[in-house]
Amino acid sequence: MTVDITHIAAEQQYEIAVDGERAGFTEAREEGDVVVFPHTIIDERFEGQGLASQLVTFALDDVRARGKKARIHCSYIKRFVEKHPEYQDLRVE
Repeated sequence: MTVDITHIAAEQQYEIAVDGERAGFTEAREEGDVVVFPHTIIDERFEGQGLASQLVTFALDDVRARGKKARIHCSYIKRFVEKHPEYQDLRVE
């Protein structure tokens, strides 16, 4: 299984693909120095494979690398950050 994650700035999202097939995305709207994450969706055919975690890790690492902060509305990402305190510094309200 090959997993690819890309930031598609023009579509304001990070996308995850499995073996070339889109498996899900997290919306990521840029508002200045803040990236707003409203929701994350993984296609039900790909659920239970840890793809959401991989996608969110990639997205938050990219936000950090670009020197931005994250405003998180997505319930999945909120829970993820609670379980991974190394990302707490990215959060803004």
